[in-house]
Amino acid sequence: MTRIYTRNGDDGSTGLFGGPRVRKDDLRVAAYGDIDELNSALGVARISLCDLRVADLELFLGTLQIDLFNLGAELATPDPESAPKSVPRLRAEDTARLEREIDRLTAELPPMKTFILPAGSPSAASLHLCRTICRRAERAVVTLSQHGPVSSEALAYVNRVSDLLFTMARAANLRLGVSEVPWVARADASR
Repeated sequence: MTRIYTRNGDDGSTGLFGGPRVRKDDLRVAAYGDIDELNSALGVARISLCDLRVADLELFLGTLQIDLFNLGAELATPDPESAPKSVPRLRAEDTARLEREIDRLTAELPPMKTFILPAGSPSAASLHLCRTICRRAERAVVTLSQHGPVSSEALAYVNRVSDLLFTMARAANLRLGVSEVPWVARADASR
């Protein structure tokens, strides 16, 4: 590819990998677009994790970005059999790897006694933002799964990513010496 623009999408359509051209607001395009947005937000979060106390989190986010790029390719391929080459697919082992990381980080955290606000250190706030983007992406993937093929591994993986990001945000605050911000309901909700 010698240039970034092709003009093929000027009519509001895009080509799926091994599939037809569809409108850019197609459910499949929305799902992999939200995964791409999450991946970009993770790139921003990685920048905030430059402190040695959270270097392992930054490193793991790099692996997560590769997985999410693979997930985007999987979602952009409605029929893997008709794709011009093999498309990477998420496996149950990928979700298990996320669970091991969640468990590892949870072991160093104090138990939660209240809901917490998405705040604290800049690193934690960035990870919480990624978590909310992930939840939106998950909703798009679930919606797509009601209208077309989506692997059960993809559904489980994206659900687990948001759990991981929540845990990472808590670990970042703890390691950086920043207190979590507890949610406190106002007594007077009319204000």
